[in-house]
Amino acid sequence: MLSLTSEYALRALIYLAQHETDWPISASKVAKGTEIPPKYLSKILGDLVRDGVLEASRGKGGGFRMAHPPQKTSLLEVLEPFERFGRRRCPFQNKQCSDENPCGAHEQWKRVLESYQRFLRRTSIHSVVTKKQGRARRSRKR
Repeated sequence: MLSLTSEYALRALIYLAQHETDWPISASKVAKGTEIPPKYLSKILGDLVRDGVLEASRGKGGGFRMAHPPQKTSLLEVLEPFERFGRRRCPFQNKQCSDENPCGAHEQWKRVLESYQRFLRRTSIHSVVTKKQGRARRSRKR
């Protein structure tokens, strides 16, 4: 459901949130920690800076930090620069599909998309990191 670019953006933000006390973090360190190709990651980070999700500082000791606390950064904010949430194309090839001219699956598909966007809007980077760290701790105890 997500593009590779969007997945990489989420991985980068999760990494930054997990290492909040180390901010700013260099792009090379994020690339290494997330196993994202450095050139690809640089473009993603630049897009996130332009959209106000991240802040960047140059020079020695520079790098990236989240513009807002992870608790206040929704998954939707991270993904908006890379996904087309506002523009819906009918996956069932109805070129004129709309509320006024619906295809046979329009209402059901619309509910799926609205539920998906609601999840992204209501879920913060922090909540994903917290759940991920909790699972990691439980698996180490075994």
